[in-house]
This record gives sequence, C-alpha cells and structure tokens, in this order.
Amino acid sequence: MFNSLSERLSKALQSMGKKARLTEESISGTLRDVRKALLEADVSLQVAKDFIEKIKPKALGQEIIRSTSPGDMLVKVVYDELVNLL
Repeated sequence: MFNSLSERLSKALQSMGKKARLTEESISGTLRDVRKALLEADVSLQVAKDFIEKIKPKALGQEIIRSTSPGDMLVKVVYDELVNLL
C-alpha cells in the first residue's frame, strides 16, 4: 500500500519539476493529483481534504531558494505536512 502511494505521489509531484514558478494554477493541478493518490490509497476523504487545505497556502507563500526548483519546494511542503500528519 505504501509503495503504491509513494509511486502515485511521486508521479503527481514530478510534473512540478518542469515548472519555472509556483503558481496557483500549477499548484492546484498537482494538489488534485495528490488528493487523488491519497483517496486511492484509502485515506479518509476528510483527512485528504484537510491535508490539501494545509498544503496549498504554505506552497503559495513559499519563497523559492535559488538552488532549488519550484517543484522541489512543493515536494518539501508536502513532505513536511506528511510528517506532521503522521
């Protein structure tokens, strides 16, 4: 189950690696894929919604560090929130 979830999250977040900036539109699409991956892994709908609601404002307010890509910054935000959730 965790391998499947890991693969789905990786696919969802890989699409951000090609983006030059974190925009609301690009984040929304990626977070939709993250929510779908969580739901397919039998995570409760309410938990998935709460998780996405916590990530979105953090990702939009995230300042991009020069040595990292916007996709990497989104991965960091998702990772940090997963650690807090677990």
